[in-house]
Amino acid sequence: MKKSTLALSVALGVIAQQAGAAGFIEDSHATLSARNFYINTDNRDGQPSATSNTRSKNAEWGQGFDLRFISGYTQGTVQFGVDAIGLYGVRLDSSRAEHGNYTGTASGGTVFPSDGNTAVNDFASLGVTGKVKISQTELKLGTLQPKLPVIVTNDGRLLPQTFQGGQITTNDIKDLTLVAGQVEKAKGRNSSNNENLSIGGANGSSNYNAGKFTNKFYYAGGDYKLTKDLTAQYYYGNLEDFYKQHFLGLTHNWAIGPGVLKSDLRYFNSSDDGKNGNTPAYYSSGNYNGFSGGKGKVDNNLYSGLFLYTVAGHTFGGGYQVSNGSSDFPWLNQGDGSSAYLTTDMQIQKFARAGERTWQARYAYDFAKVGVPGLTAGVVYLKGSDIDTVGTNAARTEITGQSEWERDITVAYVIPEGPLKNLGVAWKNAMWRTDLANTRSQDENRLIVSYSLPLF
Repeated sequence: MKKSTLALSVALGVIAQQAGAAGFIEDSHATLSARNFYINTDNRDGQPSATSNTRSKNAEWGQGFDLRFISGYTQGTVQFGVDAIGLYGVRLDSSRAEHGNYTGTASGGTVFPSDGNTAVNDFASLGVTGKVKISQTELKLGTLQPKLPVIVTNDGRLLPQTFQGGQITTNDIKDLTLVAGQVEKAKGRNSSNNENLSIGGANGSSNYNAGKFTNKFYYAGGDYKLTKDLTAQYYYGNLEDFYKQHFLGLTHNWAIGPGVLKSDLRYFNSSDDGKNGNTPAYYSSGNYNGFSGGKGKVDNNLYSGLFLYTVAGHTFGGGYQVSNGSSDFPWLNQGDGSSAYLTTDMQIQKFARAGERTWQARYAYDFAKVGVPGLTAGVVYLKGSDIDTVGTNAARTEITGQSEWERDITVAYVIPEGPLKNLGVAWKNAMWRTDLANTRSQDENRLIVSYSLPLF
């Protein structure tokens, strides 16, 4: 039995004995969330090849349910609790051609897991997390959904991604939050199975039998509030046999005139670890002149700055990002949908390729300022240039100066009060264009209807 499993069993045993203690029941709450999700992706610029796993159009529609229970804590110096998450997704519409796994070589498609090369009728999973608290220090073992600079849970489809592992968080020192943890498995947003961990270039494009994986990701770091408006961050992440990553961040809120300017500065330093430095099957995506397929060891420095000014419901923003080094920016990526802590992580692309320079412009408006609370809208435009990649010739020679751009529009409305409180509807439209070799541009629409019901 693994240590994490044993510790979780012990915690649950203690909780079972003390479940009646004040606080465990009184402070518990449960929420049922429902999400109706439709996605339509138009892959443009020509026709798919005979071996391509996606057709010119991918489209799927489903209904998802997310049931969460968050317990309180038992009394005493050492306090115990337990959380649980139940996920269930139902296919409403899909086909082999539009599933996103046409050849059946991946483990899942756009939204649903695969049965061969077609979507399953439904899928489900259950996650349990034991927790122990002493003062302001909390240990969690089991199912985790961290949102930290070096590990980010993805929630961009019908059901959210989850991880398996342990994490300790402490706030015992004023204005300082410290976090450390280890993750062993990831459950993709289109899966009911826990799988090992990997990166782009080695993950086998969601074929867990073809890619290279590990079950050790370590992370640690903290946030320190220098003032009420200024926060400094440092985090470290290490995916065994793939990469080591350092992160420095600085956020600041500054009241200027009638509005507030938010500054968000980020720096990542990523390098190879273990087999990634010398074994081709473990190589990362990116530009490596002389390496077949444009892959090699992790070598990336990424700098970014995003500035947002909010006034009277309007938010104006702009930013710039530089991805230096010979590889793409690395992050936890099993090939089945993932997120990275980047200001450029958009609906379709992440704009973190080797050599890429990206600028962005943003605008959003909160219609509560004109008497329509719950209605919001926004647009983002990004342009990336100077991408390093490899050509299609037999020698796979280096090419520089490739580019891409993306425009995202979001309109969302959540009913703020009344019998339909928390019912929301959102439309997300994205357009992505690129001149990268062997890459098709995309248009994408997402329609989402969501509802959250507090049970107790």
